[in-house]
Amino acid sequence: MPLHYTQRDSTLINQDLAPTTPAQRTWSTYNYIALWFAMSMEVSTYMLASSLIAGGMNWKQALGTILLGNLIVLIPMLLNAHAGAKYGIPFPVFVRASFGLRGANLPALLRAFVACGWFGIQSWIGGQAIAAMVHILWPATSHMPSVLWACFLGFWLLNMVVVWLGVESIRFLQSYSAPFMLVMSFALLIWMLRKAGGFGPMLSAPSHFHSTASFLHFFFPSLTAMVGYWATLSLNIPDFTRYAKSQDSQIVGQAFGLPVAMTLYCFIGIAVTSASTVIFGAPIWNPIDLLGRFHQPFVAFLAMIALLVATLNVNIGANVVSPSNDFSNVAPHLISYRTGGLITGFLGLAMMPWKLMATFGNYIFGWLVGYSGLLGPVAGIMVADYFFIRRTRLDLHSLYHHGGPYDYMHGINPRAIAALVGGVLIALIGLIVPSLRWLYDYAWFVGFATAAVVYIALMYKVIPEAEPAQPALKGAESIKGMEGEEI
Repeated sequence: MPLHYTQRDSTLINQDLAPTTPAQRTWSTYNYIALWFAMSMEVSTYMLASSLIAGGMNWKQALGTILLGNLIVLIPMLLNAHAGAKYGIPFPVFVRASFGLRGANLPALLRAFVACGWFGIQSWIGGQAIAAMVHILWPATSHMPSVLWACFLGFWLLNMVVVWLGVESIRFLQSYSAPFMLVMSFALLIWMLRKAGGFGPMLSAPSHFHSTASFLHFFFPSLTAMVGYWATLSLNIPDFTRYAKSQDSQIVGQAFGLPVAMTLYCFIGIAVTSASTVIFGAPIWNPIDLLGRFHQPFVAFLAMIALLVATLNVNIGANVVSPSNDFSNVAPHLISYRTGGLITGFLGLAMMPWKLMATFGNYIFGWLVGYSGLLGPVAGIMVADYFFIRRTRLDLHSLYHHGGPYDYMHGINPRAIAALVGGVLIALIGLIVPSLRWLYDYAWFVGFATAAVVYIALMYKVIPEAEPAQPALKGAESIKGMEGEEI
């Protein structure tokens, strides 16, 4: 039975926000495995692992921290993914259930602005890779800063072209690039293995922590950073699972793809960085800088191409799909997916990614931990609302129409806003109160738990009446407007 909307409701829907139809449900288990391998096998993941070595961990400590962090973030990832697969709705529509039809813009924009920062970071990394290739071909350009900026802007423009081609281009890129990236990553590992003289010397770099206390002081904020790395996608994962052929497809694909891909690729980053300590006398956490140390132009050039493919994949898949939908949700009748993607690109430039990536400290303890304190509370509210308050039952019709249970007070749920503000304040207060710095070190965990508990407490006496489950797989083949046109 198609859903109909009035002129007033048209502010809540466009073609990109509407529930997916059965014909659009084309993503299989392989697609979700490929999604995670493609998004994990890129430079910022490598740098995530290598920064732990640069910070003083040995390879076992670093790998254990990464595995634990990804197993933790997999939990909210799968919980929030459920609604996307069941109802065919994207993140900004899903979050209307807890924050309200208008209030949903707040968490959606928080998520979008973080994605813009990531878009800028990935574009900067891609630009560095292109500049490194140019330096290999024309060594005289190595002292020309303008070359780096030209490469950065050129790669940014390439991303904008892919955005214009639409979401199916993402599935095409990821399906074919994931196997390619796996091969290239192992090639880099083998290359460094030979240079270091085997796994023994390669992994011989010791831990720089000489006491349990000093290790834990670095470990806990690092674990928060590992969780924070995918805190963004743990919110907007419905943007991808809405295309799942079945609930099992996305659950199995993600449960296998995320921890396996991240652990495998992070091991490569850890091993190669450890080897750089043996070969060059100091850990080199940026792979682009590392490749520049070698004098084999063909090898370096091929490796840079692999970095470009990986960076393009993750930038479009993780940092454009969600903010495009989020910006579209603010004004569906004015902002399409493509327009939202262009907005993402320009904001990514404005956030000066070259400063965010200046050092591993800026990257781990400033960027990753900092924004996890903003997004952890949103995840806590979403999980609490969908599983504890609504028992996974949503009124699909009311998510796109005014006057229903999700209108709350003029479209805003003040209880969700209060829980969000409380969670963010508790998570980030350590930035201004030194004695509470430990709260910031656990920012995602503190924010998630605080917001979830506060939200459940505030909503306990206003639990909505049972809402009829309306799975998009069967009940939302189309949404028709006033003129009867399908969108």
